[in-house]
Parts: sequence; C-alpha cells; structure tokens
Amino acid sequence: MTAPKVFSGFTSSTAEKLLLDAGAFFKNFIVGTDDFDSAVAAGKLLGATQGGGSFSAVPTVREIGIDGVKGAAKGLEVIDEWVVTIMANIKEVSQEAIKSALGTGVIADGPTGYKKITANNYIQLTDYVDNITWVGKLSGSDMPVIIQVLSAISLGGLSLTMADKAEGLIPITFTGHYDADKLDTPPFEIYYPDSLVE
Repeated sequence: MTAPKVFSGFTSSTAEKLLLDAGAFFKNFIVGTDDFDSAVAAGKLLGATQGGGSFSAVPTVREIGIDGVKGAAKGLEVIDEWVVTIMANIKEVSQEAIKSALGTGVIADGPTGYKKITANNYIQLTDYVDNITWVGKLSGSDMPVIIQVLSAISLGGLSLTMADKAEGLIPITFTGHYDADKLDTPPFEIYYPDSLVE
C-alpha cells in the first residue's frame, strides 16, 4: 500500500516569500528616493515598536438585489467604500509620537526645558500626513516590502497606560483618506520586489 499523498501549499519558493519581523514605520517616506537609512537620518522614523503593527485595506461591498436572483450574482456587487488603516505600537514616547496619536496635535514652546503638546477641536488639511509607511524584510529579497497608507491621520486619539515594572506604549492607528485628485484610487499602495513576482 502506498502512502497517501500530502497536499500542501509549501513549495521550493515558499522560503523566499515570508515577511520577517516587525519592520519599521515612517512618516512621509518617498518610495524610490528614501531608503531605510536615509529615512531614519531625515527623522521620518515614527519610533521603536513593541508588538509591531498591522495593515488593513477592507472594502465595504454592497450586493445589488434583483428579483428572482436567490443570492449573490456575478457583476452585481459594488464597492461603496474602502477603509484603510495602518497601526503601529510605538514604544518610544516622544513628542512626535504623542502629536501623531492626537491627530490634531500641536507642539509649542512651554516653560523652560519643556515643549507643550496640545490638540485642536477641528481637523485641518495640514493635520494629514502624506503617508504612513511600513518597511519590512522579505525573506527572499534584499529589497523590502513597502506598504503606504496615504493622506493619513490618527482618528483614535491618545491612550497611554503606565504601570510599575513596565514601559508606556502608544498604539496609533492611522486611517487613509482619498485625495480629491485621485478619487478612483483607494488610499494605499503596496510595493513588492519584482524579483519575486511570478
């Protein structure tokens, strides 16, 4: 009797297509101009993370009902909206991280030795950042995978938990927004090394 065949998605190229580790999060990263080192040197790094982060691009799909059709019908679904978010668990409690989490945060001079961080009761166009970008390692490439959320702003506010024998952590979720000149394009871009494209 022969052994039963094993069915698996594992192939000889599997080891080349694994996203490794937590990567790094940047603000206003320019793909094709910036690389990891230049973006860090330019002060674009959001900060060290603990627990990494996540990316989500989820469409809200509406099914168009037609009499006599007893379920979903091909061609009768439309996308009403895209909800695009990127979340980073920022471990470095910096002025910039606090300002970013607040969404409408403002950093101003305070008393000697301090900066004062406040927030506004309204959102201005200048509160949106061009992009929040995740740069991470792909196992089979020297080039990273890059995920950008465009016209991003934190809408969840600031939440800080302090405890004995622990460090503070700032989880920030940035939401992408459509640009008036690009209403046909959801507000995210994913750059994948073409050396591994099949």
